[in-house]
Amino acid sequence: MTATGVPGTSRSARWKSLGRRETRVALLFITPASLGFIVFYLVPTFRGVWLSLTDYDLFSPGTFVGVDNYAKLLGDSVFFNALGVTLEYVLINITLQTALALLLAALMHRLAKSIVIRGILLAPYMVSGVVVALLWLWLLDYQIGLVNNVAEFFGLPREAYFGDPQLAIITVALINVWKSMGYTALLLFAGLQAIPKDVYEAASIDGASEWKTFWRISLPLIRPVLALVLIISIIGSFQIFDTIAITTKGGPVNATRVIYYYIYDLAFNRYDFGYASAMALVLFALLMGVTLLQLRLTRANRSDLG
Repeated sequence: MTATGVPGTSRSARWKSLGRRETRVALLFITPASLGFIVFYLVPTFRGVWLSLTDYDLFSPGTFVGVDNYAKLLGDSVFFNALGVTLEYVLINITLQTALALLLAALMHRLAKSIVIRGILLAPYMVSGVVVALLWLWLLDYQIGLVNNVAEFFGLPREAYFGDPQLAIITVALINVWKSMGYTALLLFAGLQAIPKDVYEAASIDGASEWKTFWRISLPLIRPVLALVLIISIIGSFQIFDTIAITTKGGPVNATRVIYYYIYDLAFNRYDFGYASAMALVLFALLMGVTLLQLRLTRANRSDLG
């Protein structure tokens, strides 16, 4: 070995060579996903921004109209009705789904350890949304639906669950609560499992009841997971489409015309792609704002387990 530092230089060169090879391998692996993101997300996003500034209607190239489509939104009563219906659906869906999922997660964590039970809870989520909508459309049918026939057998009146403007959006929300609460419960259950057992043992020694243990220990410690679940659930709720398309098609009298279905109707039934794109971007901005607000209010980046 000499004083020139050749061995150290050689070792450094080997590390740099290894780093370059690992970088090339990493780029090779992420290239397909990156191409998919560019083709199916990034390019359509920029295309949508451009379309929102035009009057493109599929049958003509479309001309630049600036912010006219956005100004049109301000006077569109159907848009504000759709926004109100969507918010009503989100409120019902998120409130019930989160509450039931928390209950199921706590029961699985403290009582039921069976993998079979977890599989049963997840089963509705694994079924296609279209299949779920068709199933409940038949079950809740006014004439031949099992629910109405059983209700009539016990002397209760039949209900037009999808035909009554007061019941339609509530019915749709309950269907999606049934479908998604098992998946939400499993996410929360995973968060509960990350809590050290000695925390519960200490609470038990102090004489804390199951109810106090849940509210004082479990719920605060799964705050980051709960925040993530709420963000995913709210974004998914704003994007409700399949159940509406199968059961009510926005009716009766726009009682279930959520904003996602209204965008679809404008684009693919009326071919007003410019206006539909503007509405989609407004929805994107709304969801971005709601997500940032949630992250701030729930302090999702902080954990009490640290």
